[in-house]
Amino acid sequence: MGSYLVTQGPLSDALRHMSDGFLVVDTAWRITFANLEAERILDSAVDPAGRLLWDVFRDIGVPHLEAHCRRAAEGTPVELDVQWPTGQFWYRIRQAPFPGGVTIHLSDVTARRRRKAERATIEQVAARRVVTIQQLTEALGDALTVQDVVDAVADHVLRPFGATGLSLFYQENDRLQPVGAVGYSQEFIAEILNMPLKDDWPIAHAIRDRAPIFISSADEFIESHPSLAHVPAVGGKNAWAALPLIASGCAMGGCVIAFDRSHFFTAEERSLFTAISGLVAQALERARLYDAEHNRAQELQRGLLPGALPSPPAIRAAARYLPANKDMEVGGDWYDVMRLSGERVALVIGDVMGHGVCQAATMGRLSTAVHALADLELPPDELLTHLNDLVARFGDDSYATCLYMIYDPTTGDCVFSRAGHPPPAVVHPGGAVFFPEGDPDPPLGAATPPFDTFRMNLREGSLLVLYTDGLVESATLDIDTGMADLARTLTAALAEEPHDPAAQNAFPRAGRAAVEEEQDHLESLCDALTTTLLPVQRSTTDDTALLIARTHVLRADDIASWPLPEDAIAAGQAREHIRDQLASWGLDELSMTTELLASELVSNVVRHAKGPIGLRLLRGDVLTCEVSDGGLSTPRIRRSSETDEGGRGLQLVAALSSRWGTRYTATGKCIWTELPLPVDSRH
Repeated sequence: MGSYLVTQGPLSDALRHMSDGFLVVDTAWRITFANLEAERILDSAVDPAGRLLWDVFRDIGVPHLEAHCRRAAEGTPVELDVQWPTGQFWYRIRQAPFPGGVTIHLSDVTARRRRKAERATIEQVAARRVVTIQQLTEALGDALTVQDVVDAVADHVLRPFGATGLSLFYQENDRLQPVGAVGYSQEFIAEILNMPLKDDWPIAHAIRDRAPIFISSADEFIESHPSLAHVPAVGGKNAWAALPLIASGCAMGGCVIAFDRSHFFTAEERSLFTAISGLVAQALERARLYDAEHNRAQELQRGLLPGALPSPPAIRAAARYLPANKDMEVGGDWYDVMRLSGERVALVIGDVMGHGVCQAATMGRLSTAVHALADLELPPDELLTHLNDLVARFGDDSYATCLYMIYDPTTGDCVFSRAGHPPPAVVHPGGAVFFPEGDPDPPLGAATPPFDTFRMNLREGSLLVLYTDGLVESATLDIDTGMADLARTLTAALAEEPHDPAAQNAFPRAGRAAVEEEQDHLESLCDALTTTLLPVQRSTTDDTALLIARTHVLRADDIASWPLPEDAIAAGQAREHIRDQLASWGLDELSMTTELLASELVSNVVRHAKGPIGLRLLRGDVLTCEVSDGGLSTPRIRRSSETDEGGRGLQLVAALSSRWGTRYTATGKCIWTELPLPVDSRH
């Protein structure tokens, strides 16, 4: 091999047999010397000496080799790492000038680069896991419920560690109850229900010993737990990390992280899983307390709201209550439907300002007060006046909005008052949505009575939508825009109605199928409004109550009324009218009782009150008998002694009727009684 650097002697031998490749290139870029290692690296079948450097390196593909060599020839040493075409080796090419050309030194750096890549990979994995722990810590810090904890662990532990299964357990009375599972079949979840703590399950051992257990394969699982040999197949897993959950010094449950394939747990992974179990235990303990408090709050809220709305024939109603997206606080929104006399119905909806147990208690007191005042048959403005006085006595920080409405199916008249509450949405059959005009009075607790009264007449099949401001107002939505959205959503939902409600004339003669169909439609309408106007992504700080009612009018042939003279013959005429009318309705079996009730009431009016006297019968879901007069005195039951010749009339009325009472009218008062219809006469 030719060389003018060293042609003979020990130096030439040393260069030729050195462990790194060595080349010498003259000023014409021809190779003048190449040692044995260089020939091997270059995989040259012939001696490269005398050949152009570019020709020898052409197949290797060293980027910008000529530019680097010329730079080295100018006096600047150049160094670069190049991956050889086979992809298995990396070489560092160092080019340095000397007076007769350039020397090129080839060093195998494959092992060095592999170690560097492995260190980089380890550092990246460690960094990713540090980020994972940070993200898990943040997610667990935000988790409120047990399900939130399960979701956080599933999202931030399973994927980063390549795991596919997760199960969390509570320890209760020496048994383990699963509270969340991901990546398992229902068959397997049923297998682990109500697991005794003394069982042979790895998680039971981990909790008893307060130490994690790592199982790398199904064979290892079966060998250490032969009584559970079926578990790997049923669960579909082949490696497990069973971690005890210890919080406040107590083992309160366990966590199992599982893998589809066999998995060797490194010391680092074992440490990380142990650290994760501590984070999960603390989060799960908080979530468990939260769930318990939240459940109690929900029970309180449900207890304060009507369990099931009454279904008087005058209306069909459906309602929803949706709590705000706030921790566990109960709210003060409420609604109700109440049967009044004369087939009339009262609807109420209200909102106590604020959240918490105090507000829920205020709501409960107001709801109870509304029921008591409704039994007195007070008109809406007077009822709100009494509520305003009640709220004012609660203290300076108590305020509430309220809308109270009375619907009379004998006339279709609807009268309501509202204290700081948004107006109802009203839809006549085939008509557009509208909101009755008029400014509301201030909220209860801040208002100065009297309250304004609003009146409207509703046709058969009209729709009333009562709601609290949580449905139409939020931090990002003003109430006018919200009410416009409500009108559009309601219009779109009603456009999909399969029938005309007015055509059914559902009160009181609709069959059960028609009633159920209408009820189902109202329930669907509630769902349509809440899901559209309160999407999950819209965060709200206020509760929402929604009450939807379809109104129906009493048919003319179910109403009968007569004027009566103001003398002794009035009672006889009343009995005759009742006898004839009940015969035409096929209710002869109620005739004797109804005649007796009316005779007693009319006789009292003639004796103690003043005219004009009127008699009215209503056939709804009960038979109502009403006697009206021009007096304002309220009849009351009094205790009669054995020697009294009178004073037992109202005792007789109370004993014979299922319900009775008095209400005031524009011209005086009305005393009413109700009798249940015979089963075969009910509609």
